[in-house]
Amino acid sequence: MEIKMENLTKVFVAKDKSEVRAVDNVSLTIPSGKLIGLLGPSGCGKSTTLYLLAGLLRQNDGKIYFEEDEVSNTPPEKRGIGLVFQNYALYPHMTVRENILFPLQNLKVEAELAKQKTVEMARLVGLESMLDRKPKELSGGQQQRVAIARALVKTPRVLLLDEPLSNLDARLRLQTREEIKRIQRETQITTVFVTHDQEEAMSISDEIVVMKDGVIQQMGAPQDVYDDPSNLFVAKFLGNPQINVFDGVIKGKKIYINDMVVGKSKLPDGEVLIGIRPEGFIVDQEKKSPFKFNIDLVSTIGRDTTLIVDLPSESDNILDKKSFKAIVDAMLRIQSGDEIHFIVRPEKMFLFNMEGERLE
Repeated sequence: MEIKMENLTKVFVAKDKSEVRAVDNVSLTIPSGKLIGLLGPSGCGKSTTLYLLAGLLRQNDGKIYFEEDEVSNTPPEKRGIGLVFQNYALYPHMTVRENILFPLQNLKVEAELAKQKTVEMARLVGLESMLDRKPKELSGGQQQRVAIARALVKTPRVLLLDEPLSNLDARLRLQTREEIKRIQRETQITTVFVTHDQEEAMSISDEIVVMKDGVIQQMGAPQDVYDDPSNLFVAKFLGNPQINVFDGVIKGKKIYINDMVVGKSKLPDGEVLIGIRPEGFIVDQEKKSPFKFNIDLVSTIGRDTTLIVDLPSESDNILDKKSFKAIVDAMLRIQSGDEIHFIVRPEKMFLFNMEGERLE
């Protein structure tokens, strides 16, 4: 089912009567059957957007459509949504079977059909053998799957997930996000997944929506957004390690960092911010590139080596010192103190104006 938001706005009024625009004139179309990740830092408006879709909050302006049906003022119980929170919200005194069955009992579904659907849903989430266990007997990942099964058993039109993995440890988080993706593909239900974790969003989503201050910054396939960020905020938010940002200048169609040429540009002369992904550095083993530094720290994990490189500074204050990170092949066996010449991959370098707007 396609979801459409038109000029959606939500304003909260603080105790001092000041206004906070949590969602600011958002227009967005979510294709039917897709899993969309709403991504951004705390306070960016992603959870508020989800609650507006759910009907738990009422928008100040704008409209929400589920297919052709406007649901802007429809109460939550009549929107046909399944909602999963980060804290599972299972009934501790009920078994897995009873937790999944509960929504169907509320809907007064015929008893035999309700039991059948409960077993089918438990099978879908891989918990058929645990139907008679209580939540306290399950791992965090298993409890989250019960919550997803309970949301799906009533056959909702939309599945809404609010940071569903944040309470899990790293291993369970990885397993559960793979399960969510599998379940979504099998059911083909339109799903909106809220998270602040960019790795989580990029691994699970068909498309991601990056938000800041209640405004959509960019939407697209995860790798497309990573490879072609629309502004400096998006470039910095996606990627681990974070993109390196240098003060640079363009002179005579050449791009300079610290008077060293790192590339070419068709832009006019002037100051720019230069973003280079850590994987965008190639070690020039012939040492012909003018872009050279002494390596400060080296960290090797498996096939990759992360180099931490100090940028020259006229200040003796350690707080004024800046560095950048480069990820290179561990086979190069680079050590601290080595002088390394870098070539920058053009497709991994982005130019921004001083306000962070993308130039090239």
